[in-house]
Amino acid sequence: MSLLSMVSLVGSILITPFLTLLVCIIFLASIGQSLGVRRLFVKLLLMIFEYGRKDIESVAKRKHDLEDEVNDTSISGKSSEDKTPGTPNGIKNGMVNGANNLISRDDKLVLVPEPPTSKQEEKSKSFVDEAKQGQETSHFELSTVLDYIKIGIEAIIEDQVTSRFEAEELKNWNLLIRTNRGYEFISWKLTVIWLCGFFVRYFFLFPLRVIICCFGVLWLTLCTALVGYVKPGKFKQTLNRYVSIMCFGILSRAISSVVTYHNEENRPKTGICVANHTSPIDVLILMCDNCYSLIGQRHGGFLGIFQRALARASPHIWFERSEARDRHAVAKRLKEHVSNPENPPILIFPEGTCINNTSVMQFKKGSFEVGSVIYPVAIKYDPRFGDAFWNSSKYSMLQYLYMMMTSWAIVCDVWYLPPMTQRENESAIDFANRVKSVIAKQGGLVDLMW
Repeated sequence: MSLLSMVSLVGSILITPFLTLLVCIIFLASIGQSLGVRRLFVKLLLMIFEYGRKDIESVAKRKHDLEDEVNDTSISGKSSEDKTPGTPNGIKNGMVNGANNLISRDDKLVLVPEPPTSKQEEKSKSFVDEAKQGQETSHFELSTVLDYIKIGIEAIIEDQVTSRFEAEELKNWNLLIRTNRGYEFISWKLTVIWLCGFFVRYFFLFPLRVIICCFGVLWLTLCTALVGYVKPGKFKQTLNRYVSIMCFGILSRAISSVVTYHNEENRPKTGICVANHTSPIDVLILMCDNCYSLIGQRHGGFLGIFQRALARASPHIWFERSEARDRHAVAKRLKEHVSNPENPPILIFPEGTCINNTSVMQFKKGSFEVGSVIYPVAIKYDPRFGDAFWNSSKYSMLQYLYMMMTSWAIVCDVWYLPPMTQRENESAIDFANRVKSVIAKQGGLVDLMW
C-alpha cells in the first residue's frame, strides 16, 4: 500500500466522525438543546487542573527540600525567608502572580521594619548621645528614602483603575501557555498532560470551532436577510426572536460556551437592559437566551458584518463616531426606541469599555436619563478555562477570537436581576450608581467609584 493511499485511508477514517460531530453540534445548537458534553468536559478539566496543582506543589516541595540539604544553615535560613515552602519561586499554591503587573518589581524589596542588630543599636545610641550634646550629625543619607519614593511612584502609576485593564490573575495554572510560568516542564507527568491538551486545543477544538464560527456567521447573515423581507408585525417579531437565539446559539458553540442563567423570571422583555462589560462576547452570551436590540458605534471589519446583518431583521441603533459626541441625539433615538412597546429590550453596557472581569467601573448616566425601566444583568466569567477579557489596546479582534477559540472553554454565570426604576428626586448619576452597586454585589465584583 502506497503512502498516499494510507494517508487517504486515515483521512477518511478521521474526517467522517469529525463531520458527524460537527453536524450534531450545529443541529443541537439550532434547536436549543445540549447533550451535556461541554459541562462534563468542564468537570474533567477541573479534575486535571487540581491534579496539576498538586503535582506542581509536590515537585516544588521536593526541590525546596533538596536545596535545604545542599545549602548550609545560614543560606537555607535566608532561602526560607525569600521563598514560600512547597512552591516554586515563592508562589503560593501554584498561583500565577505578576501576570498583569505594569511594573517589574524586585520581589526581595520588602519595606517592613527589621529587628535591629547589636551594631545598629550601638550606632543608634551614639546618635542619641550626640544629639543630646547638641553636636551636628551627618548620619542621614538621601538614598535612604529612595526605595520608598520608588514604591510610592509605582503605586501612583499602577492604581486601581489601570490594573482593571490587564488580564485577571489566576490562582492555579490552567495548562495554557499564555498563563505559563514554566510549569509545563516541571515534571514529566505535567508535560504529557500539557502536550495532550495542546494537541486537543489546536488540532481538534480549534479547527472545529473555526468551521462552526464560519457557518454561524454565514447562517446569521442569510437568516437575518430573509427576516428583513418579512412584513413588520407580530409574526416578524416572533420570527426574529427565534432566528436570533438560534444563530447566536450556534455561534456560542464556536467558543464552547457553558452558560448558567439565573433568575430567568427577571429576563427583560422591554425597556433597557444594562450589564457589566468584559468582552464583545457579552452580547453573544446574552443573545443566546433572549433577543435584544443593540446600541453602539458603527464598526467596520468583522464586527461590521454582524452589525449590518442584525440591522436587517431588528431595530438597532448604530451611530457614527461624530454623532456619538452629540449625547442629545443619541438619547433621543434611545427614547424613541424604548417608547415603542413592540421593540425588543435594548442592551447597553454603561461602562463604555471592557473591564477585566474583576470590577465594575463607573456607569455613564446617559441610559439612566431616559426614564425607562432598567433591567440589570450581572455577568461573571470563570477565568480558569479561558480569559474572556478583551484588551483592545493589545489585541485586535481577530487575535482575540483566536485566543478564545484556542482556550479550553468560556464558562460564565448570568444573573437577571429585578427591574429597577428611578426614585423620586433621584438624579441619573445616583440611579446609575445604585444599579452598578446591585450588579457588582450579585456578580461578586469590586464596585469602583470611578
